[in-house]
Amino acid sequence: MKLVTRRQLGWPASAAPTQTSTKGVKVHYEGTAVSADLLKDHARCLAEWQAIRKSHLANVRENYSDVAYNYAACPHGFLLEGRGIGKRTGANGDQPLNVAHYAIVGLVGSEGLTQPTDAMLGAIRDGIELLRQHGAGDEILGHRDGYATSCPGGPLYAWVKKGAPRPKGTEPAQLPAQQYEPFPGAAWFSMGHKSPVVARMHDRLVAVSCNRYKSSANKDTIGSGDVASYEAWMAKYNRDHKKGWSGSALKWPPGKETWDALHIPKGSLH
Repeated sequence: MKLVTRRQLGWPASAAPTQTSTKGVKVHYEGTAVSADLLKDHARCLAEWQAIRKSHLANVRENYSDVAYNYAACPHGFLLEGRGIGKRTGANGDQPLNVAHYAIVGLVGSEGLTQPTDAMLGAIRDGIELLRQHGAGDEILGHRDGYATSCPGGPLYAWVKKGAPRPKGTEPAQLPAQQYEPFPGAAWFSMGHKSPVVARMHDRLVAVSCNRYKSSANKDTIGSGDVASYEAWMAKYNRDHKKGWSGSALKWPPGKETWDALHIPKGSLH
């Protein structure tokens, strides 16, 4: 993930209302002409993002507390922080819609630069996965879903309707194999077992869209959320790799194959 933070942008902490969970994320576009010059120079993307925030703060009718979006994604694959994690969006149309979903805008518009690059789509996926690690649910929708608008435009909305797949070549860099947690053995997976590895397993399951957790409390201790989330991962792995598993083969506890494939960053087992 290539993240540009608020601090790097010279912005203070967001004054937007706190919101720690949503049903998911809505994808947006600018809805106006966007210069194709953004493709030539990343500095223009940063200037565009700065201008969007400035225009929002100057909008007396809407009375924005900050730039409306949680994040933006630029054509060069950078994720640009807006309101950020744990903040209610101001972009989805009205209060109930803002409460329901976080918001990420792709820096494309209705004229000029209208086609998102693969790098931009990868950055939007980065943002979705980051927000999922911090309270966003599984839904991925377009702004027009539930609100009368053309946003996020034809190309972006077509991608959203496909499930917002990550383009090839934009996958997060993976660690060398020796830096992943080795399979700890079946006994390690007993309910109530506590370890920092459990917390890393939790974060990894959320990152790969298998979040079935109802809370992040005590996430270093194995509980029912870990069971449900890991079983979702095993079903996904089974489907993606055409394993043909069924019944108990898809139930907790994990086996070595699925554990190794999940790629949990290495630490020490306790």
